[in-house]
Amino acid sequence: MSKKEKEEQARREAIEEELRRLRLPRGKQTLGVLESRLGGSRCSIRCLDGKTRVCRIPGRLKRKLWVREGDIVLIEPWELSGDDKGDIIFKYSKAQTQLLKRKGLLDKLDEFDQF
Repeated sequence: MSKKEKEEQARREAIEEELRRLRLPRGKQTLGVLESRLGGSRCSIRCLDGKTRVCRIPGRLKRKLWVREGDIVLIEPWELSGDDKGDIIFKYSKAQTQLLKRKGLLDKLDEFDQF
């Protein structure tokens, strides 16, 4: 096995491991699509529960979590003013997003694309 083949196999195994550990919403958490970056680690996110929230990236994730417009993210609404604000907990990769679509968790996403 050549070096390239080993690297390719390691990459495939990493993706499979990532899909096995897929993080799903629990409790009050919801999925959302990043609409725009507002600056200062804040983003405008259209959540699948029909609300648009201004969410921030917490300090512990600030340098680890890089987001762009159109990314699917996991949101935890705040206890106070939870309809308007929240925290970004996790960003889904392309492979994870495809798996979420296959499971039917992103079905409401097509309804929001009309806006």
